[in-house]
Amino acid sequence: MARTATVNYHVHKAERQAFELDAGGVVGTLISPELAPTHVHLTDLRGSASDVRFEQDAVEFVTLPSSVNAFTSDHWQKTYDRELTQFLTNRLNTREVVIFDHTMREDNPDATRKPARNVHSDYSEDGAKQRLVSLLGADRAKEWSDGHYAFINIWRPVEAVINSAPLGFVRPSTVDPTDWILLDLIYPDRKGQFMGLAGNPGHEWLYQSKMTPQEIAFFNIYDNRGLPSIALSALDMVEDPNVTTIRKSIESRTLVRY
Repeated sequence: MARTATVNYHVHKAERQAFELDAGGVVGTLISPELAPTHVHLTDLRGSASDVRFEQDAVEFVTLPSSVNAFTSDHWQKTYDRELTQFLTNRLNTREVVIFDHTMREDNPDATRKPARNVHSDYSEDGAKQRLVSLLGADRAKEWSDGHYAFINIWRPVEAVINSAPLGFVRPSTVDPTDWILLDLIYPDRKGQFMGLAGNPGHEWLYQSKMTPQEIAFFNIYDNRGLPSIALSALDMVEDPNVTTIRKSIESRTLVRY
């Protein structure tokens, strides 16, 4: 089913661009480069015949119930990490999984972390290599680099069905390499790199409508053996104007060794 939304593409410029997170040491304060709001058509995968698979499209939507009902206590993370590790091991035949971050997002002006409304992928190639070393140390990172590793994110709705600002993805086969823009990501204590995406009318946008807390999207951020990185963004759209629940989600960042 075709639907529409607004996304914020990045803009090619002669100078290097950057996002500054927690600017001035204030959590949640964000300084953004120029973005271009763009109206796009979506392919809703809910009930669609379109075949979207992780191995070919770098994203997949699956049902994956969790025994964690609330992500606010002190004890959920160990259980949730175990569930995600089991899923990645079984689904992708990974032999080692490192889960290194969970980010809760809420589509609320007062939230510390809001949905990311810029079309991006979390790491450039150099950024991924830098993150590998920071997570594992130089010696272990070298060992992983000699084999096959990847950064994979897992996204799940929290508390309620997603009615607004769902997560959308650009099918990698419709992205021209020149659409990508290398960007700096500046934190108070460190600096990284990630990739922004410039607009292209050939992009095919994918999403799954009304995702529930029993469903996930898992997607490829970087793979050292060539599976494409996927571009993503929260979509400015509302499924049902009569529904007032706030979009909440948890995104888990993982490093896997095949």
